[in-house]
Amino acid sequence: MKIHIFNTLTRKKEQFIPADSKRVTMYVCGPTVYSHPHIGNARPAVVFDIFYRLLRHEFENVIYTRNITDVDDKINAAALKENVSIDKISARYTEIYHQDMSKLAVLQPTNEPRVTEHMPQIISMIEQLIKEGNAYEVEGHVLFHVPSYTEYGKLSGRNMKDMIAGARVEVAPYKKDPADFVLWKPSNKDQPSWGSPWGGGRPGWHIECSTMVKQHLGETIDIHGGGQDLVFPHHENERAQSTCVHGGKLFSRYWMHNGFVNVDQEKMSKSIGNVLLVHDLLKQASGESFRLTLLSTHYRSPLDWTDDALNQSRRNLDRLYGALQELQDIEVEMSPADVPIEFINALRDDLNTPAAFAVLHKLAKQANTEKDTALRKNIKKQILAAGYMLGLLQQEPATWFRGVGEVNEDEIDALISARAQAKKDKDFALADQFRDQLTAMNIEIQDRPDGTSGWRKA
Repeated sequence: MKIHIFNTLTRKKEQFIPADSKRVTMYVCGPTVYSHPHIGNARPAVVFDIFYRLLRHEFENVIYTRNITDVDDKINAAALKENVSIDKISARYTEIYHQDMSKLAVLQPTNEPRVTEHMPQIISMIEQLIKEGNAYEVEGHVLFHVPSYTEYGKLSGRNMKDMIAGARVEVAPYKKDPADFVLWKPSNKDQPSWGSPWGGGRPGWHIECSTMVKQHLGETIDIHGGGQDLVFPHHENERAQSTCVHGGKLFSRYWMHNGFVNVDQEKMSKSIGNVLLVHDLLKQASGESFRLTLLSTHYRSPLDWTDDALNQSRRNLDRLYGALQELQDIEVEMSPADVPIEFINALRDDLNTPAAFAVLHKLAKQANTEKDTALRKNIKKQILAAGYMLGLLQQEPATWFRGVGEVNEDEIDALISARAQAKKDKDFALADQFRDQLTAMNIEIQDRPDGTSGWRKA
C-alpha cells in the first residue's frame, strides 16, 4: 500500500507522490517563541513527527523544515515587559520549546531556520513581488494586493466576502483592497527594526515562511503542514505570495492540517483560563502518556483533552509495557523491516493512528499468551519497531513501571528491604507498616514466588 493523505487544497484523500522520490520535502510552521508551549502547539509537533518517521521509513532522503518565528509583536511585548531584547525572549522560549518537545519524543527536524537569519532574503522576495505587480508600497508599508492572485481563497474554500468578514483584517485607509495584507511594516522606537528600501521596519508574518521555504526546500515543495487554525489567513497568504513570486509555479503539492485541541469539550482560550501548558502537564504525567493522548484521535479530528483521556493513555501504555515485560527474557535486534505490515498500512492510510494502536494491542495480547520462542521473538521485534514509529515504548519495562525520575528509588528500596527483614523476623505488624508507607507513596509491591519483592508505581 502506498501513502495516502488528505489534501486540504483538493479536500480529498490522495496518493502521496513526491516530485522526486530521492528528495522528499516537508515544511511545517513551528512555534512563535514568546511563552511556554501549550498542548495546541504540541499537537502539530507530534503529528508531523509521526509523519516524518513514516516518510523516512518509505523514502531514502527526507528534508523536514520546521521554523522558529523569532520576530513577532507578542515577542516585542514580552521583551518590553521585562526590559530585555527580543533575542533574550526568543532564545529562552526556543530552549524551553526544545526541552518540552524532547520529553514528548519529538525528533529534531532536518532544518530549523529562524526569521531573524533571513532578513536579506525576505526583503529580496518583497522587492520581487513589487516588481511583478503583486505588491505595492504605501506610507512605509508594503502590502500584497490580493486581487492580483485569482486563486486566492481556494485553499481555505472561502469567498472574498467571507474572508474579509472572518479574518483579523486590519482596516487601513492606505489599502487598495480590504483583503490586502502586510509584507513589511514600519517600526517605532520600541520595536525591532531592520533597514529596507521602504525604511526601517520588520516583516509581516506570512512572508517569513514563504522565504524560509524557498531558502531551505525550493520553490515547489511536497508537503506543507500545520494546525487547522493556520489554513486562513496564514497558509492562504503564503500560497498566494509564493505562487506569484515564482511566476505561477506550484508552491506545495499537498497541504496537511491537524485538528484543534479542546479542553473538556471547550475551546482552549486564555479568556476562559483553560490553556494547558506542556511543562505543567509533564509534572502530572509522563511524556509518553502525553504523546499517546495527542495521538489517540485521528490527527484531522478535534482532540478533546481530559484527565480521563490522559489516565487511559497511561493504562494503555501499562498494557503494552506489560507485554514487553512478559518478553524480557527474549533478546532481539530491531530493524525497520520488523514493522508489521498491518501497522504500517494504518499509518500509510492518512496517519490512522487509532488503527495502528489496535495492531499494537493485538500484538501485546499475543505476547501474553504465546509460548513458542521463535514467535515470541518475532512479536517483540514487531512491538518495538511499531513503538519506534510512534515514538513510544523506548524504555525498559522496569523503568516505565517504576516511573524513574519521579520517585526516590533509594528510599523505596530501603523500605522494601526493611519490610523483607520484618517478614523474616516474623514481625508482620511492622512489615504491614512498611507496606502502608509504600502504598502512601503510590508504590505497589510485587511479591515473587521466590520470596523476593519488586515494585512499580501504582
